[in-house]
Amino acid sequence: MKGAPKHERRWASDTVPGNVKMSAGSSPGTESSAAEEFVEVTLDLQDDDRIILRRVEPATVVNIDSAVSVGSETPKSASLSRSPTFKRSSSNLLRQFSQELKAEAVAKARQFSQELKAELKRFSWSHGHSSSTGNGFDSALAARALRRRQAQLDRTRSGAHKALRGLKFISSKTNGVDAWNEIQNNFDKLAKDGSLYRSDFAQCIGMKDSKEFALELFDALSRRRRLKVEKISRDELFEFWSQITDQSFDSRLQIFFDMVDKNEDGRITEEEVKEIIMLSASANKLSRLKEQAEEYAALIMEELDPERLGYIELWQLETLLLQKDTYLNYSQALSYTSQALSQNIQGLRSKGPITRLSTKLLYYLQENWRRIWVLTLWVTIMVGLFAWKFFQYKRKAAYEVMGYCLLTAKGAAETLKFNMAIILLPVCRNTITWIRSTWLGYFVPFDDNINFHKTIAAAIVVGVILHVGNHLACDFPRLVQSSNETYNYVKDYFGPQKPTYLDLVKGWEGVTGILMVIFMAVAFTLATRWFRRSLIKLPKPFDRLTGFNAFWYSHHLFVIVYILLVIHGIFLYLEHRWYRKTTWMYLAVPVLLYAGERTLRFFRSGFYSVRLVKVAIYPGNVLALQMSKPPQFRYKSGQYMFVQCPAVSPFEWHPFSITSAPGDDYLSVHIRQLGDWTQELKRVFAEACEPPVAGKSGLLRADETTKKCLPKLLIDGPYGAPAQDYRNYDVLLLVGLGIGATPFISILKDLLNNIVKMEEQADSIEDGGKESDLSFGSTDSSNTPRVSPKQKKFVKTTNAYFYWVTREQGSFDWFKGVMNEVAEMDQRGVIEMHNFLTSVYEEGDARSALITMVQALNHAKNGMDIVSGTRVRTHFARPNWKKVFSRICTKHCNAKIGVFYCGAPILAKELSNLCYKFNQQGPTKFDFHKEHF
Repeated sequence: MKGAPKHERRWASDTVPGNVKMSAGSSPGTESSAAEEFVEVTLDLQDDDRIILRRVEPATVVNIDSAVSVGSETPKSASLSRSPTFKRSSSNLLRQFSQELKAEAVAKARQFSQELKAELKRFSWSHGHSSSTGNGFDSALAARALRRRQAQLDRTRSGAHKALRGLKFISSKTNGVDAWNEIQNNFDKLAKDGSLYRSDFAQCIGMKDSKEFALELFDALSRRRRLKVEKISRDELFEFWSQITDQSFDSRLQIFFDMVDKNEDGRITEEEVKEIIMLSASANKLSRLKEQAEEYAALIMEELDPERLGYIELWQLETLLLQKDTYLNYSQALSYTSQALSQNIQGLRSKGPITRLSTKLLYYLQENWRRIWVLTLWVTIMVGLFAWKFFQYKRKAAYEVMGYCLLTAKGAAETLKFNMAIILLPVCRNTITWIRSTWLGYFVPFDDNINFHKTIAAAIVVGVILHVGNHLACDFPRLVQSSNETYNYVKDYFGPQKPTYLDLVKGWEGVTGILMVIFMAVAFTLATRWFRRSLIKLPKPFDRLTGFNAFWYSHHLFVIVYILLVIHGIFLYLEHRWYRKTTWMYLAVPVLLYAGERTLRFFRSGFYSVRLVKVAIYPGNVLALQMSKPPQFRYKSGQYMFVQCPAVSPFEWHPFSITSAPGDDYLSVHIRQLGDWTQELKRVFAEACEPPVAGKSGLLRADETTKKCLPKLLIDGPYGAPAQDYRNYDVLLLVGLGIGATPFISILKDLLNNIVKMEEQADSIEDGGKESDLSFGSTDSSNTPRVSPKQKKFVKTTNAYFYWVTREQGSFDWFKGVMNEVAEMDQRGVIEMHNFLTSVYEEGDARSALITMVQALNHAKNGMDIVSGTRVRTHFARPNWKKVFSRICTKHCNAKIGVFYCGAPILAKELSNLCYKFNQQGPTKFDFHKEHF
């Protein structure tokens, strides 16, 4: 073909189907009983409607049966297994056939040309073009032809084959052979009478979650074979599979184009674009995108059809894909620089096993030295107490009767008294919040307070087993079975009459001990993850033993346990001197401290009277509460507070991260429905909310003007959390999973407020300097702005990177206003935000290709992301965390980077491991902090 190569329609089966037998002298489409003969005809369609016959020669035939039966070959190699069918025909017959074929092709081409001209004239007339303005329409066609040639030239120059790594219909991690074998297994399960029906095609090829998209793909592949069928055979399925998994981008692009071009005219109209947008939105669970499909279809036509011809062609779709990365310059990730090589050279050097082991040990000590010294001190105290009591009772006469069982029981009892005392300290939240702000916060890992609480509880379980087990199963039976002569050693403690086993159990010591074991067993069991998270499903009415309520109320059994523990420590068989009965001495200070904390919470919750200002219920079952801020309520970003709603429960308090910034004149929390209490809370506020009015979003809202009375709310706090220490780092990497983004929203707003303050202070200092030059003799220093030490801390954090990963599009509504505010006011680019939507297929998948195009175009033109509805770009699928760390490490060499994560534990381990790996590679240091909800 002359000129630049054109994109013809690339049919998958332009040869005669294998079940058609054609002789050399027969016309196309006729059948005969002669041997199979095929010819390959090459035609060139010129710009002036001329058709040139280039070549007519015998063709090869694809032997699908033999290709599929070879299990060791990949589908690609199998498709290349062809059995040549060379039948020599006479030159006269071949010449005759070629002339007939040429004549038929020329006639059809002329007919198509005439129909096309007539259609273009009608199109021109329908758009208000008169016959005298036909030159304008020709100019539009000429302009499009020029753009087409330029696009082809740009593709050649830019190395498009490297850039166009998209439009993959199947994202399989297995190789071709394994994937095809899996497809064959699915065919065997789903086929009926040896055929696969259209309705089962999606499940067969692994597109069960995108059934509508798979059906359109099935129809497009059928149209390419000039068929409209409801079922296909195994051989036809193999042909479909070969086309779907074709590594050629041109082939995949043609398939995608054919899916849109349902009438097979080689053009895509605006209505067809709208249909494929709705199809892609449905496959990716983007309901809002379907509602705006018409608007986005018009956007694509405006971009690709500036001549207003009313249609776009294959090359224009390809151009849009080529320019996608150009449009997506907003919120781009950091680029690699030459620093990356030098940063990682140290990590690439080979190290011996001793060096690697010592490096890991050193890193472990650096990361965990606070935990190590606290645990070492705790274990040392327990060992010391156990040994002290062990050897103390070994010198007593009772040892001669009850032996080592008594020594073990008494040693375990001493550790139990110690652990029952200190287990209250990690839950004294007010005390911890105050202490962590002092110099002790550097030496004590207060972020691990709940983990330490659980560790002490595990030690108590071990102590109870040793103490109770040795008493009931060892030393009590030995005492009962002892001889009268042996009993004389202990008759001063138990009396002249040797007690029975029942006498020992029913005494004060036995009764209180058994009751404590029962209560503690109930509380410990219901506090386990399986019961607390309702992972165990019990039949009614026992289902009430699972969930947070069961955990919360059962934990208050420890009030009774502590009373019984004091009584148990007073009535001792082997000790009658009061100052040797030390149980109350261990418990006095911790119990008083904890009681003081609960009393403070009770009075402070009543003192902190709040007034609800705004209530909103967002998609994803999230309740947003905005309330007045008490004057005495001072907090830091990243902290949390407890919330109680008497209308739901007058006793339950639940912790929630504060999403407002310290500089705001209100308090706000975002509560997601995850349990019975939050579910009831949402129901109570939903009844008070009003339905949306015209012109507002479809959310249930309530404010001070709402006619219905809003439920009363009590708050208590604030309390310290890992994220509040963000100011100690040069750079922040904030990672939120779903509702886990809440503590970081406050940090982002606080950083933004600090940025504005710093800029204002810098301007005022500069203006003040000029004024001081003019008024040199002034002694009034009150007008001279000063930067306090606290304000100087703002300079510490230079950049923040926020990654929010969620699986629901509606989640972005939760903090839409904050993200838009940050994107608008952060002119210096201090804060970089990235949204990730995991319900959308990864970029490069054909099911999300059109969404990516629309997303890029809309943001380039309107500055708004179509998925989140904000100015922050939404990425698809899950982040590549290794690349995220590498890019941040490259840009901020030698920096101290704080990695803060809040969400499910599943991602915490991966982030922690990446921090370890990158800390080994260079001077940039990552400190990992996690917070689970």
